[in-house]
Amino acid sequence: MEGLYAVTDRRFYRGRALEEVIREWLSGGVRCIQLREKDLNTRELLEMGAIIRRMTREAGALFIVNDRVDIAAVLDADGVHLGQEDLPVGDARQILGPHRLIGVSTHSVEEAREARRLGADYIGLGPMRPTTTKTNTHPVVGVEGLRAVRRTVHLPIVAIGGIEVSDAEDLVAAGADGLAVIRGLLDTDDIAGRAREFVRSIARGRKRRGEGE
Repeated sequence: MEGLYAVTDRRFYRGRALEEVIREWLSGGVRCIQLREKDLNTRELLEMGAIIRRMTREAGALFIVNDRVDIAAVLDADGVHLGQEDLPVGDARQILGPHRLIGVSTHSVEEAREARRLGADYIGLGPMRPTTTKTNTHPVVGVEGLRAVRRTVHLPIVAIGGIEVSDAEDLVAAGADGLAVIRGLLDTDDIAGRAREFVRSIARGRKRRGEGE
């Protein structure tokens, strides 16, 4: 789970259609898109997810569904992302099988260790900054918290929470494998250009970690 990971949120589309947003993300270098729309019903999520599944498959990118294991299964998504209060990893694995990705949101070394023990394929770690896209926010993890988890847990880490382009290089250099971004990829007139900025910053962070381009 590496590179730029975009998360949907219709509140920040600025009137743009879903297809336009997804197309711009993918053309800018986004490698994974998570469907996360807390206020939609099941039918609406399926309709939106079907569009994302088609477009990500055509682009060779990953498609992850937030929370809803049933929708991930129906849409043949590449995986699901679970919160601390969602379906346990083991139960999700029984439904989705061994080949789909299961990510777990974590906010500390202890939660990251538990996610690894339960069999998560990757962890989301955050928030890296205060974020406006969630109301029930946890204390900021930040770069030092990321480093602590990186030293302890040998799973892919996707950093999330208020991430801006100016943060990207340092977060990857500190140990993040991927960056999950919501508003930072949408608060611009040039979505693809913003995505390319993130991708370049991620590449610089990898170089600082000694991973090359």
